[in-house]
Amino acid sequence: MPESFPLLIVLILIALAFGVANGFNDAANAIATVIGSRALSPRKAIGMAAILNLAGALTGLKVAETIGKGILVPEAVTLGTVLAGTFAAVIWATAATRYGMPISVTHSLVAGLVGAGIAASGTAVVVWGVLGRVLSAVVSAPALGFIGGFGIMVALLWLLRRAAPERLRTLFSRLQILSAAFMAYSHGKNDGQMPMGLISLSLMLYYGWQEFHVPWWVIIASSAAISLGTAIGGWRVIRTIGLRVTTLRPVHGFVAQASAATIIEIASLQGIPVSTTHCISSSVMGVGATRRLSAVRWGIAGSIVTAWILTFPICAALGWLIARLVHLLA
Repeated sequence: MPESFPLLIVLILIALAFGVANGFNDAANAIATVIGSRALSPRKAIGMAAILNLAGALTGLKVAETIGKGILVPEAVTLGTVLAGTFAAVIWATAATRYGMPISVTHSLVAGLVGAGIAASGTAVVVWGVLGRVLSAVVSAPALGFIGGFGIMVALLWLLRRAAPERLRTLFSRLQILSAAFMAYSHGKNDGQMPMGLISLSLMLYYGWQEFHVPWWVIIASSAAISLGTAIGGWRVIRTIGLRVTTLRPVHGFVAQASAATIIEIASLQGIPVSTTHCISSSVMGVGATRRLSAVRWGIAGSIVTAWILTFPICAALGWLIARLVHLLA
């Protein structure tokens, strides 16, 4: 379909809406545990997360490059394809937030783009090697999150077994604020770059750029969008992770956030759009399981995992359907 300036504007707005929806759902990733353990009040936690999501989104562009030129073959992509994939992710993220379900907004976007690309140009448009790296993180990120949370928690319990409980509570209440800040920063560095990749890809398609690059105004606008979404806060998602999966104390929140944030930071440096939701949710389950397996509400955990699994087929189908509709209306 011919590329038009109004379509470009619509796509930029949809990409920014995706950034807001990302922050809206994934706000829980950064602050649910610090609220659940009562180390910070909800208002202070939201404010801190919004600022540090902004800071994280302003640093590094490797994830933006993966989203912008790594998932689909650039020569076969149109503005309509990108619009369909992004809109599919926005729909799913908004619906999941409405029902308090923490999902991978990252994987929603990837699946939406894949579905839209297949609808437009067939399976040859998908860069299967890059997609394979993203899909491998679906298994590795939760596994590493759970193992990291469980292992570090066990080690701390052994090292601090003779310490006074009240002193530990005070210490980890402070440390958890730092780990929440690290989590918010790493979330912005990974997820905050996705709107940048979408907008830059759209500009490249419209203006015919030979090389993919991210203009400064795209960096600022995308960072502000995800920060705004975080500031709004997905309170139902926050309650699910912070209060419903397991009972959290400051030490549990610190370990879960530090473990998850480290995994996300490593993935960001390698340009892999990893799911922050998978990392923090599984880390929370890991620290909860150190008390006893029954300390984790596995029914709720199972519902979260089911939502993760459904994200790919639902968003791919939505992306395919919207792409077909865009083609018919063009």
